[in-house]
Amino acid sequence: MIIGVPKEIKPDEDRVAVTPAGVQTLTKEGHKLLIETGAGLGSGISNEDFISAGADMMDSISEIFTWSDILLKVKEPLSSEYAMLREGQVLFTYLHLARGPELTSVLVEKKVIAIAYETIQLDNGTLPLLIPMSEVAGRMAVQVGARFLEKPCGGRGVLLGGVPGVPAAEVVITGAGTVGSNALKIAVGMGAQVTVIDRNEDRLRYLDDLYGGRIKTVVSNQFNVEQAVRNADLLIGAVLVVGAKAPKMVTEEMVKQMKPGSVIVDVSIDQGGSVETVDRDTTHSDPVFEKHGVLHYAVVNMPGAVARTSTFALTNATLPYVLELANKGYVKAIHDNPAIARGVNVYKGNITCRAVGESLNKESCELNDVLK
Repeated sequence: MIIGVPKEIKPDEDRVAVTPAGVQTLTKEGHKLLIETGAGLGSGISNEDFISAGADMMDSISEIFTWSDILLKVKEPLSSEYAMLREGQVLFTYLHLARGPELTSVLVEKKVIAIAYETIQLDNGTLPLLIPMSEVAGRMAVQVGARFLEKPCGGRGVLLGGVPGVPAAEVVITGAGTVGSNALKIAVGMGAQVTVIDRNEDRLRYLDDLYGGRIKTVVSNQFNVEQAVRNADLLIGAVLVVGAKAPKMVTEEMVKQMKPGSVIVDVSIDQGGSVETVDRDTTHSDPVFEKHGVLHYAVVNMPGAVARTSTFALTNATLPYVLELANKGYVKAIHDNPAIARGVNVYKGNITCRAVGESLNKESCELNDVLK
């Protein structure tokens, strides 16, 4: 198989979809790696590192798209890349199609086999390719929130952990999954007063046992969310519905009741956002906007800010699936591995992820009905 790795072109995106170790593993299996010149520089991986591992470096992104059987990326293709996609090509990357009607239409029209990292799912419900970046984003969310609470950054001028005689900041985390639990770990470590909200009482029970009296756990309903949000200095949106748009747990009216200079970090923005007032994406270069006196952080590729850590964490998880797709071919790999099958969002002109179809009000079908 020919596996192509283009340089990411999303703003402030420095991750790369393969490491030298991955190149060496794949080339030893007989596969050819085409990597765009400079693709790894943002993650501290030189062209020479890739060449030494067995990759062919190419200056032309269009040639990489043209020749690749499998196109390996970190983030979804942008509009300038749409024309280079071709029928029968496997695209393996984060897609987040529930918030991308235009990209979905392109993938359907081009008859691409689009496999999304975020919907690869094991039988126990685990999302193995989403977890590493959710861990990074969850931990970053608290760091980011603490910075923007500082007065020079526009915040209330509150130290997250407080000092003796002065209360610590109130941190509210909506969602107790991977993002939420990692945010919780950092917030508690920094000495904040933390409230975690989730509808899964077993998950809340687990976190309560883990942290004892150091946190407050609250069952999710409109009344409880409103009460917690009103008191928050830092609100972290960490809600996920696999493959679908995130539900709007926090309404505009709730945001209006927050303290002036408080901060919202909506990690759910990749899936459309869980806070009603987060009505636009932001970037690492321009990360926040103010609405109703509250700072909103809505960067869609948070882990890109710590590109080296994120690249190695992500590729550790993706490599076994890339190997399976390359060694077996996509049809057999999909047949043999239900996790990969669940990752298929678009297959040769058909939307095959029900959550994507429902989110976009488009028709979807069962993968087994069109797989061939």
